[in-house]
Amino acid sequence: MSETIDLCPCGSGKKYSECCEPIIKRTTKAPTAEALMRARYTAYVVHEIDFIIDSCEKGEKIAEIDRKATEDWSNKSTWHGLKILRTENPKEDEAIVEFEATYTQKGIRDIHHEIAGFRKIDGEWLYSEGLLRPTTVVREGKKVGRNEPCPCGSGKKYKQCCGRT
Repeated sequence: MSETIDLCPCGSGKKYSECCEPIIKRTTKAPTAEALMRARYTAYVVHEIDFIIDSCEKGEKIAEIDRKATEDWSNKSTWHGLKILRTENPKEDEAIVEFEATYTQKGIRDIHHEIAGFRKIDGEWLYSEGLLRPTTVVREGKKVGRNEPCPCGSGKKYKQCCGRT
């Protein structure tokens, strides 16, 4: 993937091959919780679902990640950027990263605003839990009417295709 990506999607300003790719490809560990958060966002952009799942804390009190939903969100979204709002390290092996990830899905631009908790387990930062913050959803482009042709190009009416609820 590095041959098609120059700058890292995480917004660091560094080359992908020198930023998140080594973490995603597991040739290096994330040195901080923020670095892991940036790599997780980038993994959504480059569709590295295994990394997203493997960088989550495991345990009986931890909810299991839904692979299909994660894959769908990654593949069906256009990713616009990551903004780190704050980071905290209340303990040496715990950290909080508040961030916003902007994306578009089905013509709706949205911001995923989360306060994410991370834990360092056996020398490796892992995503532990997250608290979502509500955001305002903004439609991109004009609204498609129920009886108009579906913008996906299927030839069906919108209400009989992508407009189904």
